[in-house]
Amino acid sequence: MTRIAFFGGTFDPPHRGHTEAASWVARSGEVDEVLVVPVYGHAFDKKPWLDFEVRCELCRLAFGGLDHVSVSDIEATLPRPSYTIETIRALKRKYPDASFRLVVGTDIVSDLPRWREAEELLRIAPPLVLARKGYDGPGIAADLPEISSSELRAMLVERRASPSPELEARLLRFLEPQVLARIWERGYDRNLPRSSARGTPST
Repeated sequence: MTRIAFFGGTFDPPHRGHTEAASWVARSGEVDEVLVVPVYGHAFDKKPWLDFEVRCELCRLAFGGLDHVSVSDIEATLPRPSYTIETIRALKRKYPDASFRLVVGTDIVSDLPRWREAEELLRIAPPLVLARKGYDGPGIAADLPEISSSELRAMLVERRASPSPELEARLLRFLEPQVLARIWERGYDRNLPRSSARGTPST
């Protein structure tokens, strides 16, 4: 039976914190494959900066160089809003001979009981916990960079307004080169409102 880690997220955009987390899980020995699953749209969150198709495109670039890691766009085929339990049920139908684990950080564990059908979710996909700095609890001891997605988007806005080698170097600390290149090449940064530069940081 193939052991699959379900690594869901908005990935808006996918950054090195995401890719390093996937790499740690893939090398943990707990699973055989890591399936990166961008959410189509959260039930209550505001609309992501990037369209679903673009986030999938950038995820394939970001995670493409990692062994035993792949990207699934299965949420495009599911009813909205997106709930993790429904996505994993769909994946179990697609991969009936696989077992699943739900990748979460120690910062999320306390929220799991409030997720939709939490008891059933944790039964069909027991959590695979990644330790996060500043949060107590057991988990895979992954030394992951702390990256704020909103601060990253603010840097992209700043770079669009005032490009500089220093800012480009800062962005490359957080984004894979191929992801940053695709954002510039396709002009995805033009979709970011200038207010992003003054947003409250959040991950």
